[in-house]
Amino acid sequence: MSNFHQNNPCCWDYDVCEYNELGSISKEEEHLRNQLRLLWEQHIYWTRLTIIGIADDSPDLAFTTKRLLRNANDFALAFKPFYGTKAAGEFGELIKDHLVIAANLVKAAKAGNKKAAADAEKLWYENADQIAYFLNRINCYWDLKEMTAMWHKHLALTKNEAVATLSGKYAESIALFDEIENQALMMADMFTNGIIAQFPAMFAC
Repeated sequence: MSNFHQNNPCCWDYDVCEYNELGSISKEEEHLRNQLRLLWEQHIYWTRLTIIGIADDSPDLAFTTKRLLRNANDFALAFKPFYGTKAAGEFGELIKDHLVIAANLVKAAKAGNKKAAADAEKLWYENADQIAYFLNRINCYWDLKEMTAMWHKHLALTKNEAVATLSGKYAESIALFDEIENQALMMADMFTNGIIAQFPAMFAC
């Protein structure tokens, strides 16, 4: 567990909240902000490539999917310095499930299996709720309602992107991806802002 775990009633199991007024951006803050933005960019780009790979039966699909799933471990590594091995590992598993379910949903939709697609979508939203709950549990600055809404929007946009791609509506798919990218960067900044609020001493100038 992190050395920053202090007694604070606003965090439940991991109990790590602190707060001070934030100053100007330090090198540490710049690094974290860039790191999380990169991870979210990779998350959505490799998701898109996997969707296209499934739609087109691309020969590189297995390799693309493997690279996509690495994103879960990369997020876990980014969380580890702040939340320790256990919490980071749990977050990584939740992200991995998010990615696997998404791929299964696209495969079911392509196959025309409406029941399997509906079942996968239900699991996908349940997983998103679990992620939002987990994030709020380890960091009380990640508001549960806001985090849940962000994840649900991410899922809805990604589903629409997949439907457009599978339907051959490529211009629509690209337009949706632009929206996905903007929203993903907002999620990255939400992650960063929460961590900075929780560990202000680490990001002081």
